[in-house]
Amino acid sequence: MRAALAAAGARLLEAVLAGGDDGYAGPHATCASGHQAGYAGRREKTVSTVLGPARVTRAWYHCAACERGFAPRDEQLGVAGTSLSPGLAQMIARAGAEVPFGKAAALLADLAGISVTAKTIERSAEASGAAARAVGAAEGAALRTRTICPLPPPAPVPDMLYVEVDGTGVPVRASETEGRHGKGEGGKAGTREIKLARLFTVSGTDTEGRPVMDPGSSSYVATFDGKDALAELVEAEYLRRGGDHFRQVVAIGDGAARIWGMAGALYPHATHITDIYHAREHLHDLAAHLAFITPDPPQWLANRLGELDAGNIEAIIQAARHYPLDGVKAGELDTKVGYFEHNIHRMRYARFKKLGMFIGSGAIETTRTYCGWKQQRF
Repeated sequence: MRAALAAAGARLLEAVLAGGDDGYAGPHATCASGHQAGYAGRREKTVSTVLGPARVTRAWYHCAACERGFAPRDEQLGVAGTSLSPGLAQMIARAGAEVPFGKAAALLADLAGISVTAKTIERSAEASGAAARAVGAAEGAALRTRTICPLPPPAPVPDMLYVEVDGTGVPVRASETEGRHGKGEGGKAGTREIKLARLFTVSGTDTEGRPVMDPGSSSYVATFDGKDALAELVEAEYLRRGGDHFRQVVAIGDGAARIWGMAGALYPHATHITDIYHAREHLHDLAAHLAFITPDPPQWLANRLGELDAGNIEAIIQAARHYPLDGVKAGELDTKVGYFEHNIHRMRYARFKKLGMFIGSGAIETTRTYCGWKQQRF
């Protein structure tokens, strides 16, 4: 029954297309390169749609300068350079983004009765992704150059805008790591680093004074192209969200200098907070480094964790440097303690909590983990 209804719909679609304009633009039409192309008759094309294959006949033009032809009607229908209708392409892209391409093909066949190959889904999903990136890049450039000036956020404007930044390595195909140095066997890279950021707002706190994220306020940017590309994306999203209209901007990061450098350049008035979960990881690492010399390592760590929660970073540094070390151990201690020394003012956690601020970047960490899990499935 479903197949019969889809086939009937496809025939009706063909009839509608046949009764409309075939794209004839006169004896000549301008090609994409600006040349004059001559009319060369009418040609038939089969387009895969959500109803099944549908044939459409359209006027064809040939450009002698470019040595190729085109049909203006294809551009009108959104099928220029592809045999997939916009609706089917969107369906394929959605399925291909959610599950591996082979499974996506099986899902489309089971749920919609549409037969496409895994390779078709791969090509379509990648083309859709490239098109989305191009649109996003153009919009971002226009925002950064103030060619586009967004309206202020609608009233009432939320109290705080948060910007969280992180990165992680995700598994990719071997062709995407060609020539890249990595930690794998023989120095070969098995992953690529994706850098991402999340922006969200907070309008108030709960009855216990804890901040509450505004529902639906999160937006994300991500790139494989390095920190400079991420900075451009974050700047554009910050401007699009109307960052300068918020009373308080909060930048949360893992403590890396590049994150604070970006925050200082893009939103210099922001409060910087080192993600407490990363800080605890570094503190555990510091405790392990000193475990051979501290009288009671578990208690030493427990005391330091209490100081961390209180934002008393000076006490942590003093306790760590209480024991004289030499050689390699001393150098490693300087590095580990340096993390806290460089981020003292970003670790005043008790004060930040009193001000109703988030002190952890759990959401961006979840997103980072999800990106890695998603890539592994492909």
